[in-house]
Amino acid sequence: MNTQEQLKEVVKQKYSEIALQDKETNQSSCCGSGCCSTEVYNIMSDDYSQLEGYDPDADLGLGCGLPTRFAKIKKGDVVIDLGSGAGNDAFIARYETGETGKVIGIDFTPAMIERARKNAEARGFHNVEFRQGDIEQMPVTSNLADVIVSNCVLNLVPNKDGVLKEIFRVLKPGGHFSISDIVLEGDLPKEIREAAEMYAGCVSGAIQKQVYLELIASNGFENITVQKDKPIAIPDDILSQYLSPEQLVTFKQSGTGISSVTVYAEKPLEKKACCGPDCCD
Repeated sequence: MNTQEQLKEVVKQKYSEIALQDKETNQSSCCGSGCCSTEVYNIMSDDYSQLEGYDPDADLGLGCGLPTRFAKIKKGDVVIDLGSGAGNDAFIARYETGETGKVIGIDFTPAMIERARKNAEARGFHNVEFRQGDIEQMPVTSNLADVIVSNCVLNLVPNKDGVLKEIFRVLKPGGHFSISDIVLEGDLPKEIREAAEMYAGCVSGAIQKQVYLELIASNGFENITVQKDKPIAIPDDILSQYLSPEQLVTFKQSGTGISSVTVYAEKPLEKKACCGPDCCD
């Protein structure tokens, strides 16, 4: 599984299956990927139930943070949710932006889009729209969104630089994002990096935390802030599917860290045209 298109196809197939499952089934697998554990392994340990707008029917237990909690959404904002799944974060964003705002969810899995649309229609949410598309080529116009949120999705995308460029394009000048994602400190064993199931399970597609933050900065974003950083522990019975007992011991002693981070960043305001020799820095 070494080409971008192959990896994306793995993710699409896995998340098509997940769209037909309930939250309890997904919570007993690694990010819903189906690599079952005798320990209930749910990479998303944050509790959504206390957030206004939360709808348990739209929560498949696939996230790794609470980006909408940190996203500073205001009434009337246009919000885009990348990898919107069954609509969980989109519906919370809808509560925050109110009837005068708009929420657009983007997901490239048709089964997820169908489930999210049914959830929205059943609840009469007329200002929430779900569009099928690739977040590397978002089906939205430039300078549209006030806020972009995403929950445990960029690690599933091989071309993270391309997604960040699209986020920059789609945000209004002065707009911002809050994204929860999986990052690393140290190197994963080759066997885990190459395992398709672990990729669809949000782990082997993760990159180094410092590289992740540098990639955001290199795409022109400002005021980059890590809003939350929490460690992720993968149970031994999952790791042992990919590693020998000796490799497992070596991995656990290596100091490799897997974390969920929620990162905030802003697209700069457009600079005003210079009107004379005294008005420019």
